[in-house]
Parts: sequence; C-alpha cells; structure tokens
Amino acid sequence: MKFSCEKNKLVEALSNVQKAVAQKSTIPALEGVLLTTENMKISFCGYNTELGITTNIPAQIMEEGSIVLNAHLFTEIVRKLPNDFVEIALDDNYVVHISSGKSSFELMGIDAKEFPNLPTVDASSAFELSSDILKSMIRQTIFSVAETDSKPVHTGTLFEIKNKEITLVSVDGYRMAMRTEPIKEDLDLRFVVPGKTLREVLRLLPMEDEQIKISAGMRHIVFEVGDYIIISRLLEGEFLDYKSTVPKTIQNTVKVSTQEFIDSIERVSLLITDRLKSPVRCVFSKDRINISCVTTIGKADDEVACSSDIKSDFEIAFNNKYMSDALRNTDCDEVEVQLSGALSPIKIVPKEGNSFLFLVLPVRIKAQ
Repeated sequence: MKFSCEKNKLVEALSNVQKAVAQKSTIPALEGVLLTTENMKISFCGYNTELGITTNIPAQIMEEGSIVLNAHLFTEIVRKLPNDFVEIALDDNYVVHISSGKSSFELMGIDAKEFPNLPTVDASSAFELSSDILKSMIRQTIFSVAETDSKPVHTGTLFEIKNKEITLVSVDGYRMAMRTEPIKEDLDLRFVVPGKTLREVLRLLPMEDEQIKISAGMRHIVFEVGDYIIISRLLEGEFLDYKSTVPKTIQNTVKVSTQEFIDSIERVSLLITDRLKSPVRCVFSKDRINISCVTTIGKADDEVACSSDIKSDFEIAFNNKYMSDALRNTDCDEVEVQLSGALSPIKIVPKEGNSFLFLVLPVRIKAQ
C-alpha cells in the first residue's frame, strides 16, 4: 500500500470515523481504523461492534492494500504534520511510513484480516428523509433520551413508521418528546436507535439540504449521509407504550411566548443549584403566569403574559431543566401548554398542527 493525499481531508475523515472506534478492547484491531486503498480512493472504517462509520477521500494511489492503525495516534500524527500533503507507505512487516515535509514517522500496523466485517442490512425496508427534516426530528427528541441504562431500550429513540408517517419518540421516565413527519414510503416499521448513534448522525448531517437514505434491518440500521455510512446495532426490549402516557382530556389551554417563558424560568432558576434543588412553581391565570422558586438562599418571583381559557387560578410545579429543554426545542415563537391536572403531565404542542408533542411530569408540592 502506498498513497499520497491532502492532509486536511485525511484529518477530517479520520476525526469523524474515529467516533466509532473502541476506546478499550480485548481485540486490538477495534482500537484502530481500517485503511483500504483502491480505485484512486482511500476508504476508512471505524467499528466498535455497536457502531460503525465508513467514508472515503480521493488520493493518488501508487499501490493498493489495507492496514489497521491505532486511530487516536494516527489521527494526532497526521493532524500535526507540517505540509498540506501526506505520503504513506506500508512495508512487508506491517510498518506504515508517514512523511510530510521534513517530518516522518513509522507506525506499527495490524493485519487488516483481524478487523471484523461490518454487518450487512437488507435494503428492502429503506426510506428517505431530507437532511433538514431528519436533523430537526433528531434534535427535537434526543434531549429526552434516558442517560442511564436501567431500561437500556430507553437510552435510544423509537422510530415508528406507519400510514406514510414517521414518528420519533424519546422518554426518560420524567419527560417525553415526540416528533412526526410525512414520508413517501408506505412502510410498517418499528425499531429503536441508540442515542449515541443519533448524536453521530446529527453531527455528520450536512449544512445543505440533501436526501438521506435509511435502511432498517432486524438488528441493525444504516444511515447514508453524504460520503459517510453509519451502521448501528438496534436496541432490543419493550419500549414504553407512549400513547397511553398522553393525557386524553385537557382542562386548561394556555398560549404563551416561548422565549419569554424560557427567560422567566431561567431567571427564577438562578436560585437552584446541584446542591440546592427545588421545583419551579407556576400559577396559571387567564392572562398571566406567575413563576416562582424558593430555596434556602432566597426566593424569586416572575411573571409572563399569556392567553388562556382558565377560569380559576391553576398551580403546577416542575423541574426547571426539563421544562426549559422542552420549550427550547419547540422551534416556535409561541406554544400551547395544555394542563390536565396538578399531577398530570404538562403537554406542550405547537399552536397549529401536530409536528411535535412534549410531556413534562409535574413535581408534587405540599399543597397537593
């Protein structure tokens, strides 16, 4: 194997593929990135048995071949090389010679045969979404993915496709985020994608809008994002019956400026710290929301204008972060807050349509 290529393109490809490389593994090859040269391109692959990322860049290929190199060390070496072009050659003893300008390195590689094969996914259950819509759907649901693995399936986002609609749902036991969009394909699919995978997909989605192909298999899913292919294991287990958690009846409906509500919650939350936890209390009236918080270091009161159908004052308390996260991800100037009772989930929806639905569980307060 022998080739030369642009340093910046090499660094970019390595940095992105490295996200799928195992940090520590009993299989040394999994801590590396697989390089393969063919057809005037270098292909890169990182794979930790849960997540795989592949891509390729153009290069001047003198000899074809393949090798596995320690991902972190190889990336750092290339990043610090002095010239804009890099020359790399592999000898018969698995030693890779790296040179650029007056700098040169020798790095011991691993036989490419020791690198595991990526899983294959049947493309019969494939569909497409625009990158802008996929970006919006992931961003508006991923904040509700569970961080702990007490129920591992909830560390991912549910994809549900039916009647030419795709719905993404994330839950963590205290809140829920749901996002829906129409699609062209008439499929009936249901699977759960790990949150870690979706964060990598989100990071690799392009600035310009383009079609993203998604292929779902029994145990794996593939996202084709520009020059990158992301393949991930799906999560197994029984996902929450999210439809049963949505309140069926609504007692009160409140329309409020999203940013004003966020700003007010954040102001009163200045008294809340990791050590001094306290719920934020809201008293909803016909034309205003009184927002307050009390901790051992003080008390804060604030007020936001609203319009509602409330006939008598209605009080509810909630975790400040959960409510702020939901409001911040609405992408709306104004939202509708639907209330079903002091101990029922707070429902946040757009003023028009049903593109998203966020639920935040209330906090019980002494008066209740």
